[in-house]
Amino acid sequence: MSEPFYKYSELPNKKEESGNPIFSGWYADPEAVVFDNKYWIYPTSSLPFEQQLYMDAFSSEDLVNWEKHPKVLSIENISWLRKALWAPAVIEANGKYYFYFGANDIKNNEEIGGIGVAVADTPIGPFKDVLGKPLIGKIVNGAQPIDQFVFKDDDGQYYMYYGGWGHCNIVKMGTDLISIVPFEDGTMYKEVTPENYVEGPFMLKRNGKYYFMWSEGDWNGPDYSVAYAIADSPFGPFRRMGQILKQDKNIATGAGHHSIIKGLDKDEWYIVYHRHPLGDTDGNHRVTCIDRMYFSQDGSILPVEMTNTGVKAASLR
Repeated sequence: MSEPFYKYSELPNKKEESGNPIFSGWYADPEAVVFDNKYWIYPTSSLPFEQQLYMDAFSSEDLVNWEKHPKVLSIENISWLRKALWAPAVIEANGKYYFYFGANDIKNNEEIGGIGVAVADTPIGPFKDVLGKPLIGKIVNGAQPIDQFVFKDDDGQYYMYYGGWGHCNIVKMGTDLISIVPFEDGTMYKEVTPENYVEGPFMLKRNGKYYFMWSEGDWNGPDYSVAYAIADSPFGPFRRMGQILKQDKNIATGAGHHSIIKGLDKDEWYIVYHRHPLGDTDGNHRVTCIDRMYFSQDGSILPVEMTNTGVKAASLR
């Protein structure tokens, strides 16, 4: 007997609205990407630092119904990991998937840790560290080597933005995507820190403009938030435009460390971020959420309305 045919709204066990949070468990710093007509989210496991030794992934065909893929990256495949496996950045290139991560929460240049890179043949791994050491393992320009985001410009060049402690650097990626190379002026690191920057950089290009975004405030406090700038170059200068995501005392607090994904329509955008449940004072109790993000006619980003309902089903096909 052939399988029954259903319209989407009639599919068994399918939701039509994501709800927030979009999946259960304590997860933060979500990296949202699209691979092969499917949405993917790679978050930090929001646990005490010593227990942050693995990362799960989640995939969806519609932003609403999510499948969990446990431990796509874990300590078994990172020889130098000791704690604080943070804030993924995942890209597809060269026929492989590259998973950039922060590890060990280093406080000085004598400690081993920083930003590493793991590689796999599929989006669910298992991802394996390819260098046996950090790609960026030193504190440069005052930036703790964490919270990396990898951005591909229209000319095919990849850049990495990263940094905590109120400083952000940009580096140029080598073609192998497991190395960094000098800029034309011979420098390896350029500081691009905007006003009020704390951590969590993200870059988006739209209509020829570079939208640089970051998190402000304390990651475990209620005032954690997202701000942005617009520039004509990936190097800035980035002049702060204002906040677009912050706490709503009727919905949640500590909304930040986000990423953006584009839907099927020309100007369809979603912001994926973490936040704290109302009344919860444990800093590690962070959940991953999604809401729509809109641009105004002048190109500025409108303030994001946080919701408990999330978004409606949106296929990439």
